[in-house]
Amino acid sequence: MATTDLSVYDKVTIPNAKDFRFGIVVSEWNSKITNGLLEGAKQTLLDNGVNSDAIKVWDVPGSFELIYGAKKMQEQNVNAVIAIGSVIQGETKHFDFVCDGVSQGIKDLNVLHDTPVIFCVLTDNNMQQAIDRSGGQHGNKGVEAAVAAIKMAELRRNA
Repeated sequence: MATTDLSVYDKVTIPNAKDFRFGIVVSEWNSKITNGLLEGAKQTLLDNGVNSDAIKVWDVPGSFELIYGAKKMQEQNVNAVIAIGSVIQGETKHFDFVCDGVSQGIKDLNVLHDTPVIFCVLTDNNMQQAIDRSGGQHGNKGVEAAVAAIKMAELRRNA
């Protein structure tokens, strides 16, 4: 179990993001969780100089659909994409198939295309763990994803 606050970062280490454009693809499934992650990501981008008009948000039905949504978002002239989802363990193997498929799909997008896709998909054992990581006691994984997106956009610009 994570014991650190996912929302803590050193703003001095973050590149200037005012000229970047970001795409965020967010799953509607477990929306209580994904909306919290989305708000954390958007606020972090804004806090680091990104103009609100430079943040494009698309909804997809579930985490598995994040792959296609992120692929299409890569075509939208953005510097990085953040894929936000939440998969919570149930009684069947569905959890394993979705988690594996989404992680492999997002990995493939990063290998095959030039625009980085940041993995912000919570894969928790229960709802409380998801709440704790989407604005609860462990902070907000959306903040961490936005910081990673800024750093990867800078890497892409300088590579």
